[in-house]
Amino acid sequence: MESVFVLLRLAGAVCLLLFGLRLVRDGATEGFGLRLRMVLGFGTRSRPRAFFSGLLATIGLQSSTATALMTADFAGQGMIDPRKAQIVLLGANLGTALTAWFVSAGITAISPVLIAAGYVLRRRHNPQATGLGLALIGVGVLLLAVTLLETASAPMRDSPALAAFLGLLGGALPVAFAVAAALAALCASSLAVIVLLLPLAAHGSLTPALSVAMVLGANFGGAIPPVLATAKAGAAARRVTLGNLAVRGIGCVIALPLAGVIGGALLQQGAGAAGLPVAAHLAFNVALALVIAPFAGALGVAMARAVPDDPVADADRPRWLDDAALSQPELALTGASREALAIGDIVERMMVLVMTAFRTNDPSPLREVAHLDDRVDLLQQAVKVYLARLSNAGGEGEKRRAIVVLDYVINLEHIGDILDKGLSGEAEKKIALGLRFSDEGYRELSALFLTTQENMRIAQTIFMSRDKTLARKLVEAKVDIRRMERASAERHFLRLRDGQADSLQTSSLHLDMLRDLKRINAHIASVAYPILDEEGLLVESRLKSSDGRAA
Repeated sequence: MESVFVLLRLAGAVCLLLFGLRLVRDGATEGFGLRLRMVLGFGTRSRPRAFFSGLLATIGLQSSTATALMTADFAGQGMIDPRKAQIVLLGANLGTALTAWFVSAGITAISPVLIAAGYVLRRRHNPQATGLGLALIGVGVLLLAVTLLETASAPMRDSPALAAFLGLLGGALPVAFAVAAALAALCASSLAVIVLLLPLAAHGSLTPALSVAMVLGANFGGAIPPVLATAKAGAAARRVTLGNLAVRGIGCVIALPLAGVIGGALLQQGAGAAGLPVAAHLAFNVALALVIAPFAGALGVAMARAVPDDPVADADRPRWLDDAALSQPELALTGASREALAIGDIVERMMVLVMTAFRTNDPSPLREVAHLDDRVDLLQQAVKVYLARLSNAGGEGEKRRAIVVLDYVINLEHIGDILDKGLSGEAEKKIALGLRFSDEGYRELSALFLTTQENMRIAQTIFMSRDKTLARKLVEAKVDIRRMERASAERHFLRLRDGQADSLQTSSLHLDMLRDLKRINAHIASVAYPILDEEGLLVESRLKSSDGRAA
């Protein structure tokens, strides 16, 4: 019965360790999530910067798995070169090893101080302070878990059964490797396994060879969760996580037969039996970084061959562009117009997703926006190529209609870019930094969002029906949007002058969102210009009044 209680205490200590890691990750994301993403997204212009960006992100997030998933996501969006992505993960692996060294440094006594400091910071209203507070609480809980782990494992270290089991593992290093890898994959953390090994190594229960073998297993197992998480992602994202697994696997295959030699060498360098797991963890990841970094380009090429590009999904294929209709311009233009309407529907879907994220402070809808923007890019390119093949067919009327369709899909593509690279990022910034708009500012932006969505629907109707009354209404709405944007900016500056804290925190974000919504509406209104121009209702891009005089 006593053994059951020992196992329960040990499991509780491991769970507390994982909970502490989660608190650190959540706190870092809450307080500095956007900055960490920017470190990864924009800190990879050179190999050293890519390495240190992965290192810093992992130290902040306390999770190489989280860093790997973020890096894979950026690689999937084309924001990070695949060769630099592998270097980022080499830095992330070393970041985990440095975290293990910090945890093993014998500073568990400061755990209550860190928790108390974190609690005080959590009572602040600044997002960075509250995020830092949560991270400090997580570090305190992490150190407390290490203490509990040492206490909980004490009875086991003197157990004859454990000694016999470890003796068997010592004689079968591949099995020990597999056990550690399974534990790391199950916990989604190599750090948890390293910390679990520390008290056993300190007690002398692990031989040097067994310590090294289990550390290698922990490193390999820690690379498995990102592979599973990106199994359904695009080829570019899968290459990153599979490449990381391959790098660790190759390193383990080379190092495992030399586990005894490596362990003995580290002991001779003064690592000590108690610190051998951490020393082996550091040495393995430093060696990987030094050996693999120069061959990151070759690794990228190899992964591109091993994981071919994804076939274009049916949803990303044009539905209405029939090559057989090219000999009949009227039918071909009808198909191109229907494809343009389908692109408009995707753009409206992107708009709804951004609005939802903005209102609910939930970033999950934004993940779909980037994929939808890629679909818009593919489909509008297909329409352009299709219309180019049609350019030598048909009369003047068909050519003018082709130009109208082409102009519409180009404007839709611009709107998609603004939603993906502008408003989506701004909504994500609002969520990541915990920013809160003033009530007036929030209502103004919400109203502008709704008006923009309504104008998008009107534009779709105009493109399909060529209704000049609706076209006139849409151009008038563009003027209204300009007035709304100007009035909102003026009221925002008045709130800044009055010193409203919410407005001070969200000033640049508010103005950026106003600007992007105004730009979207300008692109939306462009669908009306050819219709009004044909009717003679435009004079130098200005709308005529109802009595025929220039407005």
